[in-house]
Amino acid sequence: MLRASGSVTVAEIESVLGVSPMTARRDLAELERRGIARRNHGGAVLPPLAAHEDSFASRLEVATEAKEALGAGGAAMVHDGQTLFLDSSTTAWFVARALLERGARATVITNSLPIMDLVAGHAGLALELVAVGGALRRLTHSFVGPQATDAIARHAADLAFFSVKGVTGDGQMTDPDALEADVKRAMIRNADETVLLLDDSKLSVHGLHVVDHVAAIRHVMVHGAAASDLKGLRAAGARVRDAGVRLESAS
Repeated sequence: MLRASGSVTVAEIESVLGVSPMTARRDLAELERRGIARRNHGGAVLPPLAAHEDSFASRLEVATEAKEALGAGGAAMVHDGQTLFLDSSTTAWFVARALLERGARATVITNSLPIMDLVAGHAGLALELVAVGGALRRLTHSFVGPQATDAIARHAADLAFFSVKGVTGDGQMTDPDALEADVKRAMIRNADETVLLLDDSKLSVHGLHVVDHVAAIRHVMVHGAAASDLKGLRAAGARVRDAGVRLESAS
């Protein structure tokens, strides 16, 4: 109902679904917690596209085939003994999972609580973990804020793997949350090489806050994007890799 009309009231939910006002309000609160709705007096509305952000759990179930391919492709770039930044994106979570499955010997530095849990709960001991602390964002299960960016600044990594809400037509990488954007920017600054992980949906949406221009990125790994959609990335000087298929030099 919310997606069809852009807004919904408690009274409409009561009438259509036959539930109590308390149930309607509780479920709207849950949708807001997931980042799907924004509460207002009497109901809820869809959040603006630029500010919309789904929960980590819900994003983990979206475009899983693409993210698995991107995760495997990213993990294949990692050599034993390297140190990696992994951001709080679900795509970076798939990179961590692929590294664990491969038994890679590397050190992961991350602000993502799900990645911390994934690595800490794995039986293997090859992947070392450095947890970045800070203020917990419950929506994304990630640590952000000055403590997080200061901690990242005290480390140097060989590679940084991250994703964003979307990339604008002129090459700006964007995210819905300013604090998440700060963390990604800090990782970019403190890594020798950076890898932006994108499925095709990232080229048609954008967030409110600019992380950086794609010109600051060494590699862009994509999945499902048409060649015509990648011209702007290549024009910015990025090396575009088709996940699991080929590596193409920038033109």
